[in-house]
Order: sequence, then C-alpha cells, then structure tokens
Amino acid sequence: MAISPIIQAVDLLKLYQSKDLFIVDASNGKNAKTNYESQHLEGAIFVDLNSQMAEIEDDVSIGGRHPLPKIENFIKTLSNIGISPKSHVIIYDDKNGSNAAARFWWMLKAVGLEKVQVLDGGIQAVKKIHFPTRSKKEISDRVESIKVDDWKLCIAEIDDVESFSQKEKYIVVDVRDAERFNGEIEPIDLVAGHIPGAINIPYTENLDKNGMFLPPKDLKMKYEKVFGNVKNENIIVHCGSGVTACHTLLAIAYAELEIPKLYVGSWSEWSRNNKPIEKKS
Repeated sequence: MAISPIIQAVDLLKLYQSKDLFIVDASNGKNAKTNYESQHLEGAIFVDLNSQMAEIEDDVSIGGRHPLPKIENFIKTLSNIGISPKSHVIIYDDKNGSNAAARFWWMLKAVGLEKVQVLDGGIQAVKKIHFPTRSKKEISDRVESIKVDDWKLCIAEIDDVESFSQKEKYIVVDVRDAERFNGEIEPIDLVAGHIPGAINIPYTENLDKNGMFLPPKDLKMKYEKVFGNVKNENIIVHCGSGVTACHTLLAIAYAELEIPKLYVGSWSEWSRNNKPIEKKS
C-alpha cells in the first residue's frame, strides 16, 4: 500500500529511530547550511538545492535557474549520502515543507523510490513537539546504488509548454504569487509577466493559515475543479525555476491524484528565450 507523501510531526517522532528511516534537511537560502550546522533534526543529512538538486549553468536560458542534475550524478549523490532503494526518506525544510523539500521529494519519486514523505510544517512543526535536535555533523554509510537511467515522472520541455498553452483541453499552471504572474513585480528573473494561456494557482493556496497542508479531500476538490476532464498528460505545472512547482505536485499527490508534468525550466527559462509574454492589464 502506498504511503502518504505528507507526514505529520507526531508521526515522525514515533518512528524516527526506525532502521531504514533516512531524514533529510533540504532547507535552502543564504544561511541554510550554517543553520543546519547549528541545529538540525537528529540524524538528518543536509542536501543542497544548488549543488545536489540542480546543476546550475552560466546560461540560464537553457534549463532555467535550477535545472535538474544529470541522472547519473543525482544517483551518485544519493549513494554518497546513504539513500538506498529501501530507504524510507522523510524530508523537511525551514519553509513549512513548501520549498526545496518538495523538490527533493519529486526527484526521489522520479528515480523510483516508493517511501518518500515531506514533513508537514517543516522544522518549525517538530520543534513545537520537542523533537531531538543536534548540531554535530551527521555521517551516513554508503549503500547499494539505485539503478535507474532516466527520470520516471513526466517532464515538460519549453516547446511542450508553448504547444500546450495554445490548445484547448490543455492546461499550463503557474504557481508563483499573483503579483509575479500578473507582471506587477519580478524580484528574481529579468522580465515580469507570465506564459500566455497559463492559469495562476499560487502554491501558497495549498496551505492553511498556519502554513500546514490543507486536508487531502480539500486539495482533491480544488484540483479536480480546476482540471476537470483534462487528461493528466495534458497538464503542465511550473513556477520560477522548477522548485516551488514541486510543492503543487506534492499537494496533488497528497490529494491522491496523478502527478502532472513538471516544467523544470519554468519562468526563468521561458522569459529568456524570446517567447511571448503576457501581463495583466
């Protein structure tokens, strides 16, 4: 039986010493590694968004700001930190599980791992229930390598997005905040606006006022209403650089719906390729 992609803090506390459990701190941002070194959940291994979950190139127009690493390099990363095909991986971050934790979840599912969960509410949630923390370096043994030669979840390329956005019965979802989608502001990329034909469903709408995921039944109702009878393979989800889009894919999986395609390059790639751009007038 498949496990839920979301785990609650109280449930993690019950099983955190299990043999095959592997905890990952996927916090990102300027001080993420320093914060991890000063305090992290007991046993948690730090995984870096920029160097281990992505292979960042000088030319952002090819693949965006956080392109996926080569599959063989990601498999090597997993082996080096100790994640095996049998691991039960729990991922958290310092943004209520709504950022790089979701990206790492998607990547692990995309290489075939079955038991992968994101901690609802992130590190903030477990601190409230006094989960054991450490500041010492965590060491994990190398393990049997995962054997896979391609991503198993569906990925959309920039040409797919352009094609989908112009057709009926196809949906392109932009999960950025409404102000960025509308072209009112753009704090990260070079150009403001959105892909013509895309619809805006900010990823923050997957969460309640306390930063916790909405119940699965509510998420299911929400996305079934949006998607209607559009086939799953005709739905693409994107964000700014292919990270927070994974939060919406995680929410969709939590709702027990099929995971749509991820456009990894997202707005950071689209906006640098002389593609058409819309702004809300």
